[in-house]
Amino acid sequence: MGTTQLESVPEPKYWHLKTVLSEALDSEFSVGEILPNERDLAARFGVARATLRQALEQLELEGRLQRRRGVGTTVAPPRMGVSLGTGPHTWPGGPEDAWQPVDCTSAVPPGAVADALETGSDEPVHIVRRSRVSQGRPVAAELLYIPRSSVPDLTGIDAPSGSARARAVLRELQRLELDRQENAVELGSAGADDARELDRLPGAPVLVVTTRFVVAGRVAALSVATYRADTCRLTFGDAGGVEIHAGPERRAS
Repeated sequence: MGTTQLESVPEPKYWHLKTVLSEALDSEFSVGEILPNERDLAARFGVARATLRQALEQLELEGRLQRRRGVGTTVAPPRMGVSLGTGPHTWPGGPEDAWQPVDCTSAVPPGAVADALETGSDEPVHIVRRSRVSQGRPVAAELLYIPRSSVPDLTGIDAPSGSARARAVLRELQRLELDRQENAVELGSAGADDARELDRLPGAPVLVVTTRFVVAGRVAALSVATYRADTCRLTFGDAGGVEIHAGPERRAS
């Protein structure tokens, strides 16, 4: 068979430079280290600064680099890991849970959440806000919606709000016998609140992981977790589950 037009197109110069830079990051730099300025890097690799910028932008998209205003371009830490669809089903807030409770409020949830929880359109639910940090940077934010019927014994809890209230709600959830959890992943863009929590600009790409916790055939809680897209990598395992994890591989899946 003859060579197709696509196969005959040479590799863009910036893409080749990205590969070279990636190898240099692995061998010469450590996490958090600041890279030389663009002029010095362009001179070292013998390329135009425009080509260098394209390569740096691609590495930033892949999560290898971070550009921080007033600091410069630094080597990013490894991508954070979270497993979906594999292993035992557990309630949030368990001993091995990496999330940190931030606050707990009572409010009417969005319509789609109310439908999933089968609560009334004007019925308040507990909303636990949690965060996840890796290598000192925020990488994910979560809103956990819990109907009052799932945690009926909260009336005796003294803490009206804050992280103590959040932990109390999570402890009460542990009392329920979890049947299963159902996960879904979709690509989205950061709204104003998520962008502020994740230290990103509004509209930045994010991964939204929605988890339904099912007890006795009903949804007892619903989690909406928003991850920085530059901190995660998706792979599909033999069991059919989806995993977002860190690893030595740097190629996009």
